Formats: sequence, C-alpha cells, structure tokens
Amino acid sequence: MTEQIAPGWDETYGLAQQIASVLRKREETVAVAEGSAGGLISAALLAVPGASAYYLGGTVVYTAQAHKAFIAGTTEIPDGMRGASEPFAKYLARAVALRTEATWGIGEAGAAGPPNRYGDPAGHVWLAIAGPHARGDDYTTYVTRHVLTGLDDRVANMAVFAAGALRLFLETLETLEAASKT
Repeated sequence: MTEQIAPGWDETYGLAQQIASVLRKREETVAVAEGSAGGLISAALLAVPGASAYYLGGTVVYTAQAHKAFIAGTTEIPDGMRGASEPFAKYLARAVALRTEATWGIGEAGAAGPPNRYGDPAGHVWLAIAGPHARGDDYTTYVTRHVLTGLDDRVANMAVFAAGALRLFLETLETLEAASKT
C-alpha cells in the first residue's frame, strides 16, 4: 500500500497528469512561481514522467530575498504591491513565464497558516495563470482565482493551494481548447 505524500496528493497528481498530456500535445511549456504552496505545484508537475518536455522551471518565492534572487529584473514590481494579493499572483505568473520563456506561467501568493504578520488569514491564496497574448508578443493574465479555505491547517492549505493552481491551469487550457474549436 502506498501512503499519500500530502492530503489530496492523488487529486493533485491526477491534475498534473492531465496538464502534462495537454502541454505535450500542444508542444507548450510552463513555469511556476509559488509562495505558500511551498513547491507542491512544481512537485506535482515534475512527478509526471517526461516532465522535461513541458516544465521549464519554478521557484518558491517565499521571501523578499527569494523574489530578488529569482524573479526581480524580469519585470518591476509596482510600489505598494502586497505579497498575498491578486496583483502579486498576476505579477509572479507573468514574471516567471518571461524569465524562463515558457508558454505559460503559474503564480501563487497566499498565507497557508498561521495568520501572517501582514494580517492575511490562514487559508487565503490568490492564483493566476499567464499565457501568450493573441499577437504572441507578450503575456496576458488569462484568469485569477481567490481561495479561502477557512482552515488553520498549514499542510492542508498548502495541498489545497497546489491542487487549486493546477485545477485553474487545466481549466484555462481546456477553455482555450474549446474556444479554438468554435
């Protein structure tokens, strides 16, 4: 019997498998900038055999120092932007895609718990997906989602955040696929 790595891992890995299939078929790539998910989004995408065909890289942007080391220089962070916010999740998605030249960028910014020093409640996250602009010359954030789990359980929240980001990405890919057929 195999034990789960984290709560909900089977669902998270299943989403990653579906994403991998779509990206391989379309010959597209993804990069991830996550904070409170702690690397679980990247771990799920990398767990699928053949990940090097679609996964270009990722970083855990958990601190200002990590942001400076791995993201800064790609696009300037606007003054006053807070870490666990929709604008920051959008910024991360676009910046990581630009930095790696990936087709898609996933950005995640939140608070897994306990409540942080900035007043963000545990279980609060913003997720963002950035993809190619219709003209192909820039990245546009296609979709964002705000999740409030209501949980004060750090590990459970991290798992929910990772699954939520992958679900949002898969929904974005499927929506664009359906739109291209009409």
